[in-house]
Amino acid sequence: MIISLNKKPTFEEFTHLVEKATQILNDHAKKHNAYYLTRNAQKLEDDVVNALEQAACDTPFAGTIKKVSGQHFPDIVAAKFFGVEVKSSKDNKWETLGGSINESTRVHDVERIFLTFGKLTTPVEFKSRPYQDCLSDIVVTHYPRYKINMKLKDGETIFDKLNIDYDSLRKKDNPVAEISRYYKELLKPGERLWWLNNNDETDSTIASNSIKVRLWNALTQTERQQYTINAFAFFPEIFGNAHDKYDNLSLWLVSNYGVLAKSLRDVFTAGGRATIQIHNETFNVSRMLYNMYNNLDKIKELLLAVPSDELKDLWNVSHIAHDRFKQWKTLVIRQDPSAKKLLKQIN
Repeated sequence: MIISLNKKPTFEEFTHLVEKATQILNDHAKKHNAYYLTRNAQKLEDDVVNALEQAACDTPFAGTIKKVSGQHFPDIVAAKFFGVEVKSSKDNKWETLGGSINESTRVHDVERIFLTFGKLTTPVEFKSRPYQDCLSDIVVTHYPRYKINMKLKDGETIFDKLNIDYDSLRKKDNPVAEISRYYKELLKPGERLWWLNNNDETDSTIASNSIKVRLWNALTQTERQQYTINAFAFFPEIFGNAHDKYDNLSLWLVSNYGVLAKSLRDVFTAGGRATIQIHNETFNVSRMLYNMYNNLDKIKELLLAVPSDELKDLWNVSHIAHDRFKQWKTLVIRQDPSAKKLLKQIN
């Protein structure tokens, strides 16, 4: 890490530096959109470093920009006391996951941090904001993490909800305890925080990016409908006959959304058979195929929105075809050959 020999710059000067670097990135993206579409998270850090170095010319930050990423937070340090965390998205959203709330890898001496976010989809665009101003909520993977929303309005940060400022929370010995108290106050009858034990210990088992766990029957009708569409799109194996065909779906629901479904077979197969009329042809199909057919438009929409890497993992395939819907139909037919005649009628 390079430490500035100049007098410590002000936060206003740092803000100006980041704003100028962001403008450099946006100007470059307008001319070289295709270049940024090929960048991944690690490579984008280099682009941000280059923009900051350009913006730092003839400022107190000249010669102090240093990429420290890897296991460090933030990814870039400027003049010892300032930092920039780099995030990106391959879909048309300004949201992603941030770092751990305990910030155990925070670079020593860094006081103020900006977040520079690259939306790497046409048209490529960059936004930068003070880190704490775009943290909307808490989610959990193996440990509670911040949720980032670059379009968050004033007064809507997680710190506004907790009624505590960012620096005060991060400097607490046990920030998880503060957060768990807040979410416990929001619990409804039948809900609990399953990612923490009753003593609010920070080493509790955490296995979901949902803050609480709920039974399927406790979901609203809208939530059930959405998760059902997710199931059809993401888990083609549920159309098959394997005894464990709902296992991956069950794990996904509980690990991503804290939803515990005790009998998914009843959810998808209850109701016997039904008929579908397409082009003057009648199909007598299982209730599973009938419900799938009635949600095809939403399934198509969902398949187009999901990042390809995520879809590869969900489908357990090595590549995602250009025509995702056609590939999905092939996967469904592989599980249920009786669906072939029906799906051939659908484009």
